[in-house]
Amino acid sequence: MDLSDFMDGDKPISYKKARKYFAQDPSQKWAAYVAGAILVLMTELGVKFEDSISMLVSSAVPEGKGVSSSASVEVASMAAIAAAHGLNISSRDLALLCQKVENHIVGAPCGVMDQMASACGEANKLLAMICQPAEIVGLVEIPSHIRVWGIDSGIRHSVGGADYGSVRIGAFMGMKMIKSRASQELTEMCAANGLNSDEVEQDDIELLKQETSLDYLCNLMPHRFEALYAKTIPESIDGETFLNKYTNHNDPVTVIDEKCNYGVRAPTIHPIYENFRVKTFKALLTSASSADQLTTLGELLYQCHYSYSACGLGSDGTDRLVHLVQELQHSAASKSEGGTLFGAKITGGGSGGTVCVIGRNCLKSSEQIFEIQQRYKKATGYLPFIFEGSSPGAGKFGYLKILRRATPKKVDSYGDFNAVLTENES
Repeated sequence: MDLSDFMDGDKPISYKKARKYFAQDPSQKWAAYVAGAILVLMTELGVKFEDSISMLVSSAVPEGKGVSSSASVEVASMAAIAAAHGLNISSRDLALLCQKVENHIVGAPCGVMDQMASACGEANKLLAMICQPAEIVGLVEIPSHIRVWGIDSGIRHSVGGADYGSVRIGAFMGMKMIKSRASQELTEMCAANGLNSDEVEQDDIELLKQETSLDYLCNLMPHRFEALYAKTIPESIDGETFLNKYTNHNDPVTVIDEKCNYGVRAPTIHPIYENFRVKTFKALLTSASSADQLTTLGELLYQCHYSYSACGLGSDGTDRLVHLVQELQHSAASKSEGGTLFGAKITGGGSGGTVCVIGRNCLKSSEQIFEIQQRYKKATGYLPFIFEGSSPGAGKFGYLKILRRATPKKVDSYGDFNAVLTENES
C-alpha cells in the first residue's frame, strides 16, 4: 500500500474510510492490525510519515485462540513504528492507541485489557487494572505453589464476531435501564421525603444520584443491583423497542439493529459480579497459602466461565474442557493427593478459543493436564495445544534497533583482496 492512501488532501482519512479500505480484500484485512497503527498515530498524535515503511511481522501467538493474538500484533507493530521514528509513548498510552486500531479500523468492539497486558505486563505476574478506561493498580505475583495452563479448544473465536458485539450492546442496554430506574427512584424518594429526610435517607439519595450517572456496570455493587434493579432488567429486548423507550445505548463502538433481539439480563449481570470475583481472586492470591486458597480460586474461575457462557459467549469445546477439569478435580486420585487441578474458565472474547486452568504446581497436575489433552482428542479428534509460561510486555522488553551496515567498497585488485583476507585472519 502507499502511505498516500491514508491521506485525504492534507489530513488523514477518517477511521470509517480506513475500515472500508482494509475490508475491500478479505485476504488482506489482517493488515489493518499492523498498518492501522500508522493511521492512528497520524490521527491522534499528528505524526507525519515522510519516508516509506517496510515491516516484517512474525508472531508466535496463535491466532483466534483467545490469547490476545490481535493485541500482541498491534502493540508490537506500534511499538516498532514509534521506536523507529523517535516517538516516546508510555506503555499505557500505547495500549489505548492500539485499542483504537482494533475498535475503529479493524472494527472489533473489544475492551483494552489485551492491549494493556501486551504493553504493560511483566513475566510471571498478573496485571491488576481498572478498565475505566485503563488504570494500572499494580502487578500481582503468582505464588510459587500455584501453576496456570492454557488449553486450546481448537474452536476459532473472534471479538469482531456478531456474538461479542451483541453481548456488548446488551450490557450497555442494561446500564441504560439501571440509570433510568435510579433516576425514577430518586425522583420518587425526593418527592416523598421533601425536606424531612433523615441521615440514612440522605445516604440512599446520594447512592441513587451516583447510579443515575453510572458509567461502568462494574461500579455497581452486587447488593445494590439485587436490591433495586435485578427485577427490572428483562431477559432480552428487541432493538426497536429499546430505542423507542431509551433513544440510545451510549456506546460509541456498536450500533443497535432495530430488527435484532438482544439478551440483556445475563450481559448486565456478568460485569457486576465479575468485578467482585476479580477483587476476591486478587485478595486470595496475595493472602497466605491455605487449604482453601486454591479451592476458592478455582471456584471463582468456574463461576466466571458459566457467567460468560450465560451471556452466549461459550462453546461446546470450551465447556467440554472445563468439564474434563472438573472430572479430574473430583476424582479419587486427585483427592488422595490433596487436590491438583482446581478450576477453569474460558478466556478472551469467548465463543471458542482457550481455557485457562489453575492448579497446584506439581508433577501430578501436569500429568492431569496431558490426560485432559488426550481425552479431548479422543472425544473430538482434535489434539489441543497446551500453553505455559509468560513473557514481558512491550514496555518492559523495550525494542531492539538494528542498524544496517554501509555497503562495503568494491575491491578492484587481487592484491587488495588478499590484504583483506590476511587482515581478517590475523
